[in-house]
Amino acid sequence: MKGIILLNGMPYNGKIDASGAVVYCCDGAYNWARGRVKIDKTVGDFDSLGYIPDPPPEEIYPAEKNCTDGEIALFKLLESGADEIEIYGGGGGREDHFLGNLHLMYRAFERGTKCTMITENSIMFPASGKINLGGYAGKTISVLPFGGKLNIMDSKGLKYSYPKQISYGECRGISNIAEDDCAFLSVEGVALIIVNRGEV
Repeated sequence: MKGIILLNGMPYNGKIDASGAVVYCCDGAYNWARGRVKIDKTVGDFDSLGYIPDPPPEEIYPAEKNCTDGEIALFKLLESGADEIEIYGGGGGREDHFLGNLHLMYRAFERGTKCTMITENSIMFPASGKINLGGYAGKTISVLPFGGKLNIMDSKGLKYSYPKQISYGECRGISNIAEDDCAFLSVEGVALIIVNRGEV
C-alpha cells in the first residue's frame, strides 16, 4: 500500500500521483493541496488552518501535544500497513519542522517502509545496502550519514569516489554526480540520499 503525506511547509507545485494511494493532509497543507490532489484523510490540530477541512478529520488533536501532525499521519500509515510513503510540503518553512520531517523518514525506514520526501528542489530518502542511483543520471547527488557512521563499500557510475567512511560532522558526501544509468552506491549503515532535481 502506498501512502502520501501532505505537510504545511513550502507548497509543492509539481504533479502528485495519488492513484492507488491513501493521502493524509496535515493541517495547513490543506491550503495548497485542496483541489490539486485527492485528499482521503485530514489530520492534525488545525491551529495553522483555522477551520475544519473537508473531509472532516476523524479526530481533532490538541495543539499542545507530544508529536507533530506529520508524525501522527506517519504512524497511521505505518499502522495500516503502508510499504511506501511519499512526503510533500516537508521542506521550507520552519527549519525545526524540516529536520523533524527527516527524522520521520528515518522512523519509516526503521520499520521497513520505503519513504521519500519530495520538494521543489530535491528528492530525499534513507537507504542502506546497494543503492541504485541510475535513475538520477546527470543529477547532483549528496550522501550523508543518517543515524550513525556510514561505511562506503563500493560505488560505480559516480563522478567522484567516496572515502571508506563518512561520519557525523563530515561533508565528504556532498555534491557528487551520477554519470550513467548503472550508477550505484553500496553502504553499511544508513545513508540519507539527496538528489538535486534542478540542473547539475
